[in-house]
Amino acid sequence: MDFQTYLDLTTLYAEYATAVDSGQWDRWPEFFLDECCYKIQPRANHERGLPLATLSFESKGMLKDRVYGITETIFHDPYYQRHVVGAPRILKVEGDRIEAEANYAVFRTKSNELSTVFNVGRYIDVIRKTESGLKFESRLCIFDSEMIPNSIIYPI
Repeated sequence: MDFQTYLDLTTLYAEYATAVDSGQWDRWPEFFLDECCYKIQPRANHERGLPLATLSFESKGMLKDRVYGITETIFHDPYYQRHVVGAPRILKVEGDRIEAEANYAVFRTKSNELSTVFNVGRYIDVIRKTESGLKFESRLCIFDSEMIPNSIIYPI
């Protein structure tokens, strides 16, 4: 992989985290191809090859539906989140397809409460080079704990 492509990849990861941390929900689906996969899944299920996921979306349209839910219909105690994402590790490059993974930690802060560790795990990604830049074809958010607090509202 050439330096410019790696720089583009790290920029994709940073911009993704910035968008979801700052509540720019309309930007979130635009990081993905129209036909895509986004899952949040416990590590135990992933390692055993079990399909059960906490959240699972199979297209950009489904991601846009989630944005509508976040902004218009889901009632929840609002919180802020902050991602800390490790440098991506390139697993494979074939033509316009990149397989990569990176560790992440998401911290959650509710009004008048201390920040807490919300979700920790790794991204397993398939990324495509497109005319409009790098886009996720698949993003698996594999979290380490089998327990999650209350519910996951915002993207990881």
